[in-house]
Amino acid sequence: HIGLTPHTIAMFGGFKIQGRRAEAAMKILEDALAIEDAGCFMLEFEAVPAKIAKLISEQLTIPTIGIGAGAGTDGQILLCYDLLGVFTDFKPKFTKRYAKLTEVAVAGVRQYVEEVKQGIFPDDDHSYTVDDAEYEKFAAMVAKRRQV
Repeated sequence: HIGLTPHTIAMFGGFKIQGRRAEAAMKILEDALAIEDAGCFMLEFEAVPAKIAKLISEQLTIPTIGIGAGAGTDGQILLCYDLLGVFTDFKPKFTKRYAKLTEVAVAGVRQYVEEVKQGIFPDDDHSYTVDDAEYEKFAAMVAKRRQV
């Protein structure tokens, strides 16, 4: 995982594109080659300019995947939370939303809360049962325990 990495976000002042300057791009290339030499079998580029990620990928013998790194990597990845629209206030440039799950999720949670408040949920269809004889035996055991 090179380019923007979770542990470097704070160090770089937030979600910042990596490798826009030649020197920074060279550092990413050097890191990629070192990781490959160390035995890595695949590499992920995150928030790296498309041309830079493509050129670096061409220097490697291992497959590359990109998230926010253009189409020049060997594969693509998006986080489910981003592509399904779970977050409404934050959307990286490289994310395309294919759904708006937040709206559906909020509606579902509201319905759940309302049904719990009204005593609709849980009902018998959503609860486990116990054999009446076993329940009576258990209730007697509880009553006996209280007497002790």
